[in-house]
Amino acid sequence: MMKYRLMAPGPTPVPEDVLTEMAKPIWHHRTPAFEKVMAEVQTDLKWLYQTKNDVLLLSSSGTGAMEASLINTCSPGDTILVVDGGKFGERFAKIGKAFGVNVDTLKVTWGQAVAVSAIDEKLKQKDYRAVCVQASETSTGVEHPIKEIAALVKNYPSTIAIVDAITALGVINIPTDEWGIDILICGSQKALMLPPGLATLSVSDKAWLLADKSTCPKFYLNLKTERKNIAANTTAWTPPVSLIQGLRLVLQNMRKEGLEAMFKRHATMAASIRNAAKAIGLKLYAPEAPSTSVSAIYAPDGIDSGKIVKNLREKFNMTIANGQDDAKGKIFRIGHLGYYDMLDMVAVWSAIEKSLADLGYKFEIGKGVAEIIKAL
Repeated sequence: MMKYRLMAPGPTPVPEDVLTEMAKPIWHHRTPAFEKVMAEVQTDLKWLYQTKNDVLLLSSSGTGAMEASLINTCSPGDTILVVDGGKFGERFAKIGKAFGVNVDTLKVTWGQAVAVSAIDEKLKQKDYRAVCVQASETSTGVEHPIKEIAALVKNYPSTIAIVDAITALGVINIPTDEWGIDILICGSQKALMLPPGLATLSVSDKAWLLADKSTCPKFYLNLKTERKNIAANTTAWTPPVSLIQGLRLVLQNMRKEGLEAMFKRHATMAASIRNAAKAIGLKLYAPEAPSTSVSAIYAPDGIDSGKIVKNLREKFNMTIANGQDDAKGKIFRIGHLGYYDMLDMVAVWSAIEKSLADLGYKFEIGKGVAEIIKAL
């Protein structure tokens, strides 16, 4: 019998004290006691987001917040610019089209970050309601240049920057207000170290002005309704109470660690995995702009990455992720965001080296593990 180890880029492991907290008797969501929980969560979310704006909570996965960001700021016939460099860039485009919004797609080769100059050129040619981009594209292991993109969008009074930070918030430094990000999105099952089912997003004054004009149909995901309720430390609809109880403890623990220490821990884990891969002759899928949240690594020639994923699942009771679409069978992805430390990196890379050896890849066993141990 082997301990189960979840090493995917989401869902991610939930800390033991948070599991215990969520197992406590449930609050009623329309009581002063739960309003106190909500007030504490709101204060700490603003700290994490580095914003003075309200941070709204939605009972959904991160995709619900992606949808809410568009339907609350756009109207049918508006045009948005979507950076499409992976599965989640594609998702922004699909959401916009579903609500009658015109979508201009800026295609980016998978494994590469978008060129800021390409966005600049697009913005000069047409009026866009929003520029939508991932801070960390989970499907490819790429970080996009969010600071520079947000700085561009600032120059256009009627255009907002919508950033999917579902696998980036709490991992890398994203100072929402300082950079001028209008909507920043996160999901509970990533670096927030919770089960799936809760999404959060901050909304700027500039975005709220667009919300007053938006005519896209909306009801459950109406952000103006949520804004009114969050002012009273409650939510418009029945929230996932246990998740919010857990979120309060997660945020308290994050404050204890501190933002800089949290960012450094993630950066160290990410670098150690990349160094381990290179040490045994493997190539990174995104060598120029690798994500700090997830490492995407090419399988050796002649080996289907799905076999590596299967080996880890069947022989080590460990979950990592395969590639998606055209990258399926070519890459494997390791998550290192949230409740992980360097010993977790030793464990996952040891299993990967054993699986690669079993699959016939020739290399010096232990050489990659040694790189991770150096980082300890």
